[in-house]
Formats: sequence, structure tokens, C-alpha cells
Amino acid sequence: MAVNRTETAKKFLAKEIEKLSEQERQVVERFIQRGRIARNVAHEFEEQLTVGQRLADRVAEIIGSWRFIIIQSMLLAVWITLNITAYIYRWDPYPFILLNLALSFQAAYSAPIIMMSQNRQSEKDHLQAKNDYEVNLKAELEIMQLHEKFNELRDFSWVDLVRMQQRQIEMLERLVAEGGSQDEQSETDQTQRMVGARASRPTTRTAIFRGAG
Repeated sequence: MAVNRTETAKKFLAKEIEKLSEQERQVVERFIQRGRIARNVAHEFEEQLTVGQRLADRVAEIIGSWRFIIIQSMLLAVWITLNITAYIYRWDPYPFILLNLALSFQAAYSAPIIMMSQNRQSEKDHLQAKNDYEVNLKAELEIMQLHEKFNELRDFSWVDLVRMQQRQIEMLERLVAEGGSQDEQSETDQTQRMVGARASRPTTRTAIFRGAG
């Protein structure tokens, strides 16, 4: 009898399929139907991004790089140096109010963009963790299914082995019985020959005496 995959799922999860969560029910249904669980979450997630989301991710990637830090540091150094050492025209003298305004605008816009990118990354990680859980759950169900099949094959092997041993015992008993009957028959034949030989001896002696007389 083949191992039922539905019964294996119930045995592993220790509850009825109707009582499972939506995610677990989908995994069990794909396990029963031998469907596929693993998928490329990163590729699927990137395909659903809009142009604005892609632009925000690109901006967050640029701002969070060493190249941006080095370039911005060089621009700030040049700005401050020119406004300090300029003899004719200083467009932003100390305390550099225009520079502070520009940096404030940059921080005001870059912070929400970075937060949006981080939120999408968190969502992506959540989807990846969900997919990993589904894959692990289906893998455990498949392993348990294999264990059930091995146990079934082992039970059948033991039954066949016991039957084979029983047939061998019956054959040995039959051979022993046939050998015993042959021994009895040979002993009977030998006894009859001995009796016949003894019965023929007096007749021979009588014939010898008669010839001598």
C-alpha cells in the first residue's frame, strides 16, 4: 500500500489541514500535488517596482557609498576655502548660511528617500524569509514522506523474509522426512537379505553331507 501524502502532512503538522494557516495550507497543497515551492523572490520583487521606487533605491545606493562621501567632502572643503580666502567676492561668507541651507535641503529630501528604500528592503527580506519557511516546511514533509516509505519497505521486507524462512523450514522438514523413510527402507531390505542368507546355509550343508555319503 502506497504512503498517503495527505496523511503524512497531517502526521507531521499534528493537526487537520483545514485548521492550518493560509501559508501552511498552500505548502501542504503543493506538497500533495507535488508542486514547486522555491522561487526567485528578489527577481519577482524587482519586477513589481515602479520607476519612482527604482529611482529612490538608486539615490539611496549613491548616498550610502564612499564615493558620495568623498565627493561631498571635497565640495564642502572647496566651498569653505574659496569663501574664506576670497579677496574680491564671497558669495557665502562665514558662518556659511547658504551652505547650511543647501545641506538642510539635502538632508530633508535624502532622509525620506533612504527610509523608503529601507522599508522596501525590509519587505523584500520578509518575503525572502516567508519563502525560506515554505521551502523548509516542504522539505521536512518530503523527508518525512521518505521515512514513511522506508518504514513500509522495511515492514514488507520483514514479512517476505519470514515467509521465506518458513518455506525453507518446511523444505528441510520434508527432506528430513524423506531421508528417514529411505533409511528405514534400506534397513528393512538389509534385514531381509540377512534372513535369506541364514535360511540358505542349512540346505547347503545337507547337500554336502549327501554328496559325501
